[in-house]
Amino acid sequence: MTNAGVDPERCADLVARARREVDDGPLPSCQLAIARDGCLVVFETIGAAAPVSRYVTFSVTKALVAAAAWLLIGDGLLDPTAPVAEAIPEFAALGKGAVTLEHLLTHTAGFPRAPLGPPAWSTRERRLEAFARWRLDWAPGTRCEYHPSSAHWVVAELIERAAGIDYRAFVHERLIERLGLPSLQLGVPEPDQGDVNALVPVGVPPPAAELTELGFPAVDLGEVNDATLLRFNDPETLALGVPGAGAVGTAADIAVFYQALLGTIDGPWDPAVLADGTRHIRVTLPEPTVGGPANRTLGLVVAGDDGLAVRRGFGRTCSPRAFGHSGAGGQLAWADPASGLSFCFLTNGLDANLISEGRRRAALGNRAGGLVETGSAT
Repeated sequence: MTNAGVDPERCADLVARARREVDDGPLPSCQLAIARDGCLVVFETIGAAAPVSRYVTFSVTKALVAAAAWLLIGDGLLDPTAPVAEAIPEFAALGKGAVTLEHLLTHTAGFPRAPLGPPAWSTRERRLEAFARWRLDWAPGTRCEYHPSSAHWVVAELIERAAGIDYRAFVHERLIERLGLPSLQLGVPEPDQGDVNALVPVGVPPPAAELTELGFPAVDLGEVNDATLLRFNDPETLALGVPGAGAVGTAADIAVFYQALLGTIDGPWDPAVLADGTRHIRVTLPEPTVGGPANRTLGLVVAGDDGLAVRRGFGRTCSPRAFGHSGAGGQLAWADPASGLSFCFLTNGLDANLISEGRRRAALGNRAGGLVETGSAT
């Protein structure tokens, strides 16, 4: 590893702040990585975990699946504005004929809590049956509300039909292998799961009044709860490769992946499609989890300059152009074109206290974003 112009004292402060969450806080373990100029600068595993053990990345996965879809857009095999039903006729039932890939990747499709879980999600036939039963809560494109997993099951099916192979195989062959990240997987066979850290519920939910007082929006996240998240401890779920939440890897894998999205590592995307996916904000509709504009590209989120960057999963020291996608449990992943930094923080502790989780995200994000440019940390 190299320092790549990154301040070593600030790096040490970042690692120390993460260590506090294990030594003095609720987390059983965590892992963080910083990369810049195509090089890994920091890679630390803290707590009860092996140095190169892997973590479930939850919705950080969404960036990986979006990036796979970008490959097919560049190949001319997917069109973001084409109705999904043109490729998946089964999906059109019950008025969903206007939904597009763009709607799916920007969380404006209109079915945020459409049900699909075990055992139905385990076979393509059962997934297609579920698609046909889903109903819209609003007209596509008119509202933005986080779709925890439903939309990305449809994206996975679009990838399969366009590529002619299983979506997991496509992500592996066209993206992960191409970038040289063998420990990053979407769908981990049971014999290979021994290095994946088990998820552990920690913390106590704060009183609702305290959440309201601190400005946390009252949002029903549906399946984003401990019961659902702990499902990823099941070997069958890890093997399935849930496209909106099920990737497994190290923080270093994700930090290097984001270097490719910055263009400091040669990637497999058409340059115009990559620029569109990382820079072009397609949706500024209000998103309840943000409490303001969604700032969503075709699969990612952009920090913005309106004071809501922390709510979007970034630190205050990131530039407005930073892009990324965070995940449940406190997972963070982003890259900043202004500094050339990419950052990932992963943990196997599912903190029930949203206030402490939010403060942790902000503290780590602030420190990470300020490793090159002058910034504050809390």
